[in-house]
Amino acid sequence: MNKKIPHIITLAAITGLAVITGNSVQAQTTDALDQSEFPQVTAQPTDQAIAVGSNVVISVQAANADAYQWLRNGVPVDGQTNSSLTLANVGTNDVGLYSCEISKDAETVPTRTATLNVVVAASGGGPITVFGTPYLSGGSHGSCPGPYAGYVNYIKTVSQGWGWAPTGTVHTASDGSGRTDTKVEYVGKYGDSGCDQTSVTIPHPPASPKYRFTIYFPNNVPTNAYPLILEGFNP
Repeated sequence: MNKKIPHIITLAAITGLAVITGNSVQAQTTDALDQSEFPQVTAQPTDQAIAVGSNVVISVQAANADAYQWLRNGVPVDGQTNSSLTLANVGTNDVGLYSCEISKDAETVPTRTATLNVVVAASGGGPITVFGTPYLSGGSHGSCPGPYAGYVNYIKTVSQGWGWAPTGTVHTASDGSGRTDTKVEYVGKYGDSGCDQTSVTIPHPPASPKYRFTIYFPNNVPTNAYPLILEGFNP
């Protein structure tokens, strides 16, 4: 004698629920989550590299938003509650990670985090110092940089020219703080790259017209703006 064993199969989705018990089917419906009134980010804040003393505007575009709150390194910035954040006469104290919380009634949506680098050029030419914000994020990659606990990226956006253009016959990037345990990496717009301890030299003639840089920390990741010194590059 064959025995019939009842089966219970539950199928769930956002818009419906079907429960099959034995030979009967019971359908239940649930309301789909209506996101039409949620804040929606339509244009994210972008990374920027700004000359010291300049003014900078970091902005966001959003739909269904009635409130904004800008944050620097995760901390709300007093009085910055518009869709754009304006910083006048920027200095190294303005270097940081900027984001915005966009609200509609009780719903809040965060933006991406945008980096602000500040560039200090020597008068009459000479070395350029770029200040960036360290990220606390560990990993490992090959022998250089090898294991690391954090890093700083030094970049320009595409609209700003992508990176720094080499000039002359010598192009170096060096840790500007005096530490000797960090690794410095360069990446060219055409894909060439290199890495070394404390400083790197881009071959002459360079393979790419523009370069970006990263400093990696094996430990003791700093929390303040961190300098990279570029020689043989345009600001």
